[in-house]
Amino acid sequence: MKISIIGVGKLGGALAVALSMKGFEIENLLARNSENAKKIAELVESKPKIIFENEFAEISSGVILITTQDFEIENVAQKLKENLRHKPTVFHTSGSLSSDVLKNLKTIGCKVGSIHPLASISDASLGAERFADAYFCVEGDDEAVKVADQIVERLGGKSFSVTAEYKTLYHASATVACGHLVALVDVAIEMLTECGIGEAHAQKILLPLIKSTVENLETQSTAQALTGTVARADIKTLENHLKTLEKNASKEALEVYLQLAARSVHLAERQGANALNLEKIRGKLLLAKNNLK
Repeated sequence: MKISIIGVGKLGGALAVALSMKGFEIENLLARNSENAKKIAELVESKPKIIFENEFAEISSGVILITTQDFEIENVAQKLKENLRHKPTVFHTSGSLSSDVLKNLKTIGCKVGSIHPLASISDASLGAERFADAYFCVEGDDEAVKVADQIVERLGGKSFSVTAEYKTLYHASATVACGHLVALVDVAIEMLTECGIGEAHAQKILLPLIKSTVENLETQSTAQALTGTVARADIKTLENHLKTLEKNASKEALEVYLQLAARSVHLAERQGANALNLEKIRGKLLLAKNNLK
């Protein structure tokens, strides 16, 4: 299968390298930053040609991946429609947009779909290793989905689908689980630095705890995996937390603690923690929230 990739950033670059490693022929790479595209091309066995926007007509690959930022996808699709001389299967890799954004290409006979990896790609070369065992959300035309499933299987991933109307909600879920998780860890690091520990050291201290929590989630439900103050319905410790956070932490950090503690109460209820104590905790959290206003 021959593939052209439009947009060679972190994800596009990682896919180029990973797909090449799995036997796909990467024919063309298109990126605004030609130097970045050259670096990726050096890692790809087929040594793809680097092309520019005015060379879309040269693309003859059976599959085209649009891996640009979301706001650029529709414009790229329009340019492809105006220049393509064949009818490839075209995918975009946006998590929040459905294949509807490629509808213009259907008018010239292309099959269209979207394929989004649930993997954290912070670097193109390192990211190429992240697709194995990852889940990919795929949707689109039936024939396009079949092609997407083949690509995912070759990458060692697992595919699943959501309907187009829920694509953005799916992406919001992924954002909470990935990007917002990093933001949450940053809040925890901020709290630990207030204890006189350097930021880098604080991160190292917390990482084993974070990893063990994720490992618990591999075999337990969220309710079962919940540990700590709220899971024990420990009113006194919660009160001490609130006092020290009000004194030593930022307002934003306190808000995060209160919001997540309230969610933890629901999990603790499912876990069977002391109902009376949980109700008291809920009241104390509500009072603390009101005091923030």
